[in-house]
Amino acid sequence: MTKSDSKSLIVKNLSREFPTPGKPLQVLKNVNVELHSGDSLAIVGPSGSGKSTLLNILGTLEKPSSGSVQINGIDPFALSEKELAKFRANHIGFIFQDHHLLPNCTALENVLIPAVAAHGNSSKYTDRANELLAKVGLADRKTHFPAELSGGERQRIAVARAMMNAPGLLLCDEPTGNLDTTNSQSIGDLLRSAAAEVSAILIVVTHNKELADIFSRQLRMQDGQLQ
Repeated sequence: MTKSDSKSLIVKNLSREFPTPGKPLQVLKNVNVELHSGDSLAIVGPSGSGKSTLLNILGTLEKPSSGSVQINGIDPFALSEKELAKFRANHIGFIFQDHHLLPNCTALENVLIPAVAAHGNSSKYTDRANELLAKVGLADRKTHFPAELSGGERQRIAVARAMMNAPGLLLCDEPTGNLDTTNSQSIGDLLRSAAAEVSAILIVVTHNKELADIFSRQLRMQDGQLQ
């Protein structure tokens, strides 16, 4: 399964603030970024600088206070709740520091979850899930449960799951934060190859300089602004 159509992410004057007893807390301030098919971006910066908030907005999990986000020419925040859930399932893949695998599901079942969310039926997507498990080097572990796998293996399954619906936008929040150096490098290479397969836009938030250095672009988040 591949998607060859052109992808784009255009963010203009994006801001996010939260109410407080005093004046509003501004977490993001006039963020602008534009990416297209095959682009990869590492966002670095100190904790609390707004990196994860930005990723949540780009993933349509959180609404901005002002500014605009367009994904493949569509404003996701103009969609109904039902339409947005479908859009997210089909166009956006997520990978987090904690793999968030379902403990009572096998590796194969975990990879199939996005197909269930997007299509309501996973049975005809089993071949795709098996193919992805093979690509991440875990074909022989498909019947294992998360507790039976190492940290690196669980994160590999998370990568396979994120790619299940061949998303045009792949968002990763500290994907190697819980891994050792060897596994971190392996996951970084895997992210690049997985995104390249479908010409996806890849954005990685990380504190890991070695990981950030393998991507084509780097931007620093400082005081809510991309620099």
